[in-house]
Amino acid sequence: MIAITGASGHLGKATLEFLLNKTSPESIVAIVRDPQKVTEFADKGVIVRQGDYNDQASFAASLADVDTLLLISSASLGDERVHQHSNVINAAKEAGVKHIFYTSAPNPSTTALFTPAIDHFRTENLIIESGLTYTIFRNNLYMDILPMVLGDAAQSGKLHYPAGAGKISFALRTDIAEALANALTSEGHDNKVYNIGATTAWSFSDVADGLSQNGKSVEYIDIPNSAYTTELEKHLPAPIAKMLAGMAEAMKQNDFNLPSPTLEQLLGREPISLEAYLKTLA
Repeated sequence: MIAITGASGHLGKATLEFLLNKTSPESIVAIVRDPQKVTEFADKGVIVRQGDYNDQASFAASLADVDTLLLISSASLGDERVHQHSNVINAAKEAGVKHIFYTSAPNPSTTALFTPAIDHFRTENLIIESGLTYTIFRNNLYMDILPMVLGDAAQSGKLHYPAGAGKISFALRTDIAEALANALTSEGHDNKVYNIGATTAWSFSDVADGLSQNGKSVEYIDIPNSAYTTELEKHLPAPIAKMLAGMAEAMKQNDFNLPSPTLEQLLGREPISLEAYLKTLA
């Protein structure tokens, strides 16, 4: 059986939908803190089990008879996230899981500007040290985050953001979900680490060009990260502000500039392009 943690989240639900097209529902386990959030999958025959990242014992029970586990990374940050991931990895070993898939981030390291990549670095090491067969998806930034970043740029004609000329190999979340479902149900992924993103990369000048519609042009204006951070701190908790400011700086330093053919190969088609996605926003 294949189990998915965090199955009530956006990526988890999308992956479940694609898995249902590839395997029988009774061979899929959706693990969630609140089973009421995935009743639509239970109605389709998916096995739903309760499990909490903070409770290793409950996770071991929820993994009974599971061969392959997709660990979708926790929404927590820092030590809490790594502790939660450690619980799941240990539970997988205890339950006899054979293969663990993990959703990581590009360029994980102990000094990453994008702070979640530090957590992912630590988790990747835990997985490798566990002795379990693994497949790590280092997912590039979702195109889906762009509306949060763009604000009213399409209307005002000004896109203010501190990413400089850095480029990002954005990928649509549903494309990543489909690739995960394909990998979970196919062979040849043992002990592999994949950079998951587009075969090209785009700057925010490219984003501005893609937003320019119906004769209205959008100008990208690179702003100081310090000014961006000050604005974030007015509205968000400090750890979130730090993460978002670090993400922008990591973009500027090309930490997400990682074109790769892997997503296209796993999909068997071209991923959705930035240009096509921006047209849907219009």
